[in-house]
Amino acid sequence: MNGLKIYSDKTLIDNKLVPALLDITNGKIEAISYDKPNDATNLIDVGNDILMPGLIDPHVHINEPGRTDWEGFETATKAAAAGGLTSLIDMPLNSSPVTTSVDAYKEKINATKGKLHVNCGFWAGLVPDNSENLTDLLDTGVLGIKAFMTHSGIDEFPNVTRQNLEAAMPEIAKRNLPLLLHCELDKDHESIQHLLENPTSYQKYLHSRPRSWEDNAIEMMIELCEKYQCRTHIVHLSSSNSIEAIIKAKAKKLPLTVETGQHYLYFNSESILDGRTEFKCAPPIREEENNKKLLKALLDGIIDFVGTDHSPAPPDLKEIQSGNFAKAWGGIAGLQFALPVLWTVASKSGASVLDIHKWMSANVAKFAGLDNSKGKIKIGYDADLLVWNPDENFLVTASQIQHRHKVCPYIGENLKGVVKKTIVNGKIVFDEGRFVNLKEGTTL
Repeated sequence: MNGLKIYSDKTLIDNKLVPALLDITNGKIEAISYDKPNDATNLIDVGNDILMPGLIDPHVHINEPGRTDWEGFETATKAAAAGGLTSLIDMPLNSSPVTTSVDAYKEKINATKGKLHVNCGFWAGLVPDNSENLTDLLDTGVLGIKAFMTHSGIDEFPNVTRQNLEAAMPEIAKRNLPLLLHCELDKDHESIQHLLENPTSYQKYLHSRPRSWEDNAIEMMIELCEKYQCRTHIVHLSSSNSIEAIIKAKAKKLPLTVETGQHYLYFNSESILDGRTEFKCAPPIREEENNKKLLKALLDGIIDFVGTDHSPAPPDLKEIQSGNFAKAWGGIAGLQFALPVLWTVASKSGASVLDIHKWMSANVAKFAGLDNSKGKIKIGYDADLLVWNPDENFLVTASQIQHRHKVCPYIGENLKGVVKKTIVNGKIVFDEGRFVNLKEGTTL
């Protein structure tokens, strides 16, 4: 069946929740009508549940090919579908080979075949070896370029220097593609020594990556953004100290965008117990007062959108048994719970469903150059859709988790917002807790 008709009393169209019927054919929204039909044949009526554009996560480490025992397209895109995400954008590191060449990009595309339950696009990587010759890689169809300003955790993906950035940014700017930066400049090694002396202490881990690392890196990137007018994107902002500099940069109309992660808004360092390495990420989850400032910056539009930075690893690499923060892989596994985590914390501060659409769909689509087909309910757009109940709560359990390993800091959390249906390219993939169609995703 190529067609689908779906009706909701609360359909998100043009930033309003209105009664609407969507007529979907061949994966596209063919027609929109604003009267509930009398003829209910082949009609899905979701009542008061929200019907809105599918969510897009711009920051996911899928790790395939090469480290599929960490995650993989099959499990990551299944988790995404269960969480109302209809598109992911994969990061260039953690896979083997890393996506820093045309051949590696082709290998990654080939690895997706028969495994995509939602759509998937790709960032390529900037490393010292390719900083002066990005032309072929930029022409492959990648959505942008990612770089690290500190060690990435993967030796095959070394961090860049200022010299590398100055060589690459003019070429990236010519294509009007974004350059995504992990902003940390590591200078203080005394605090790292303190962590090594007490490796199970979360506070020692927190202090081993101070806000100043991030603030200094962001200051440098704002300077280079202004110099080269290259679209510059700060990933997973965790230091509220940098908000003022970002405000000033945006006031100057620099092409600067910023994301934060759900975990920086939901958790705080005061509540993380020693040895709980499932909470380790970089930059680290900081103090409650810091994270409240991040939420305010998101609500105020200073932070543009939110991405999970889903970076899973097997329990042994996360040092779950030892609780050793110095050795544990740094990464939060939470892709499946992106929507309810953000909604749980943001709704308490007055955020609306319209904000969720902005932070997890419309702004991401625009940033990634996908806004001519995704991020809106509009005739001719892709029928990537989400149905959810923002008022319903659920308890996160390990048995619900669809990503490869049952390591997740949200287990045991009571979250608000339940995904009812996920529609990818016009096909219902996830429906009331069950997968009904699979392999409906495409590469972007």
